[in-house]
Amino acid sequence: MQVLKARETSREFGPETKIPLQVLSNLLWAADGVSRSDGKRTAPSAVNWQNIDIYVAMADGLYLYDAPQHALKLLLTEDVRAATGQQPFVKAVPLNLVHVADFARAKTAKGVNPNAEVWSAAGAGFISQNVYLYCASEGLATVVRGLFDQAALGKVLNLRPDQKIILTQSVGYPRKK
Repeated sequence: MQVLKARETSREFGPETKIPLQVLSNLLWAADGVSRSDGKRTAPSAVNWQNIDIYVAMADGLYLYDAPQHALKLLLTEDVRAATGQQPFVKAVPLNLVHVADFARAKTAKGVNPNAEVWSAAGAGFISQNVYLYCASEGLATVVRGLFDQAALGKVLNLRPDQKIILTQSVGYPRKK
């Protein structure tokens, strides 16, 4: 109940530039980590597609979260945080998550499921809410954002045509009042 009460959106972040590795590890596991021996995760997924990938943009590079291995895979060694949104704070906040639907994992025998986009959006919503709840429990600030250039960010992430960015989410420390 305390975490639900503390859950909030914040677009104002403190000057801290890094999130400790253990906090980042815990945050990603809370977001969509493997939580059961059968491979199921902390966030529900339609038809158990598990088709939402979490890209992690930090000052030292761009990573892809590998949930089954609970590891970050380095994709780029440059700071791409500014590309994750149009708000001024995105380029300085310690962490920007990009929730990407992979429709190649949303197929049936007849092709991509006609509900894939809606169900993937729901999946990204569950994941982003898990991030909100973890942030509330750890005293972190977060905001889900929809204001980003889909094509430009997709190019930075090197997405395939069957992948689509659903949401972006900034995480950092709250600005002291």
